[in-house]
This record gives sequence, structure tokens and C-alpha cells, in this order.
Amino acid sequence: MANEAIPASWAPALEPVLNTPESRRLGGWLKAEEAAGKIIYPPRGQRLRALELTPLDQVKVVILGQDPYHGAGQAHGLSFSVAKGVKVPPSLVNIYKELADDCGVVIPGHGNLEHWARQGVLLLNNALTVEAGQAGSHQGRGWEAITDAAVAAVAAQDKPSVFILWGSHAQKKARNIPQLGKGTRHLVIASPHPSPLSSYRGFFGSKPFSRANAFLEEHGRGGIDWAIPAEG
Repeated sequence: MANEAIPASWAPALEPVLNTPESRRLGGWLKAEEAAGKIIYPPRGQRLRALELTPLDQVKVVILGQDPYHGAGQAHGLSFSVAKGVKVPPSLVNIYKELADDCGVVIPGHGNLEHWARQGVLLLNNALTVEAGQAGSHQGRGWEAITDAAVAAVAAQDKPSVFILWGSHAQKKARNIPQLGKGTRHLVIASPHPSPLSSYRGFFGSKPFSRANAFLEEHGRGGIDWAIPAEG
């Protein structure tokens, strides 16, 4: 995948799909796009950041996004998160509003969510790259099989986890994972997307953060400290 190293904890789960012709084509296509002068976000070295910060055996919560932000300097490999110093995007503004209402935490002045990732929140996009200024441009290019395998690896673990599915795209992806179906041992929280276009149709008031913690604590896994440090 364009010279991105797979973190060791994820390698056994992902190597079968990474060895397919489709994944090799994805890597070749990304190289060709860059060679043609296309700007791709996030930059090399950050595309698997979600897997690096959250080892498979430490995942407690999965939050699925669609694809990386496509503006300059925004994407750094974590769904819904932006790099330090970047303006907080509208969807994350709404996530923060719900977080403050749900858990009473102070909203930070930045959008870096590494604090969550380091505690076991897998912030995974469906596609892990995007062309600058072209939302959704790398959907359907081969990332989906890889990220499906990552989600399935979490769902296959014996430890109960929480899957937070914001919007129809994330919910559709989860339907590809048999372990998340009827009778699952995991908690699946589905609600509208936090985008300003849909958040008022049920995202606000859905309380995903407190519900996730209640479930994790009930199953002896310990909750997430959702309060993000002011400094990032």
C-alpha cells in the first residue's frame, strides 16, 4: 500500500487481504496518482495512523468515518480528527457539542483526537486516502476490503467492544461484518451522522459516549476518558 508499514498487532488480521491482487492494484494506483502530480491526503506515513495508535488487542471502541478530510493540512489518519493547528470541522464541532451535553466535559479549542486513539478508540475511515479537494475520490479503489478486515478483526475478538456508527455509510459497512449482526456480544450504537446536514435528525441526544462507557464498565473493560486535553 504505497510503502505504508502495517503495525505488528494488525498484521495477522490484514495480511490475507493485503496479499490480494486488489490490494496490490491499490498500492500501484496510489503511486501512479502521486507520480502524476496528484496531492493525496493524508501524506505518506500517516495513512495507517489509526492502526498505529490503537493496537488490535487494545481496541475498546470503533468509530467509523467515511474518508479523510480533503483540505490542506487537515487529515492525519484518524477519522473525524484534524491535525493540531487546523480549524475544527463542522462535523467535529457537533461531536463536541454532543460530548459536552452527554458527559459534561469542556470542549477543547482544537480537533486532535489522538487522546481517544491512545486509549483504545479506533478512529477508522472506510477509505484511508483522498485526493486534495475531491471528497470521496478514493472510495471504491480497494481500501474498503482492508478496512472491512480491520473492523472484522475487532468484532472477532472475545472481548466485547463498542461500535459507534454515525450515518448510513458506517451502518452499511457494519452490515458486512457477521459478528455485528443479531445476537452480537458487542454494543452497536447507530445514529445519524454528526454533519450539520443531518445532526438535528437524531444525532444530538443520542449519548454515544456515556452509553459506550456504561457498556465497557459493565464488561470490566474500563471506560474511555473522553475529555480531551486543551493542549492536544
